[in-house]
Amino acid sequence: MQVDGKLVEFYRQTAVAEGVSSACKVLESLADQVIGAKLFTLMTFDERIGKARRFYSNMPDAYPVSGTKDVESNSWSRHVLQQRKSFVANNIKGISKVFSDHDLIRSLGCESVVNIPVEVCGRVLGTINCLHEHNHYSPDRVEAAELLKLPAAVCFLLQKQNEEGGDR
Repeated sequence: MQVDGKLVEFYRQTAVAEGVSSACKVLESLADQVIGAKLFTLMTFDERIGKARRFYSNMPDAYPVSGTKDVESNSWSRHVLQQRKSFVANNIKGISKVFSDHDLIRSLGCESVVNIPVEVCGRVLGTINCLHEHNHYSPDRVEAAELLKLPAAVCFLLQKQNEEGGDR
């Protein structure tokens, strides 16, 4: 299936999705097809109050959907949230430099990560977080990850609508 076919299929499936979680599951499937993802999560970021919140996880036992956490000012947040660039680490050493939960990540069979910022109207809504085996996120896969931004924007905007008391 070519890229345009994947986007059409994403649209078809989310058009009939029953809520945010169902739409996120469709995005997870698309991410797995396009770049691969053993662990897949979506995080929102609120710049005004400096908070992050995970609102979707394909491994909720290890990475639950709950609460908020402070967004630290560090090299990761500058790279992803301010410069709006994807962060890539293809080994556990690179992951451990920015994520304190690197032992948990490794225990799940993941040793590479790509965090993809999703931006709409000049504002980063959040990140798509894909993790996989050692050295998984090649330059070609990171480039292909750009395809996920537009479909992810749908999920982030649905989540925002949901938080504001929308229909779903």
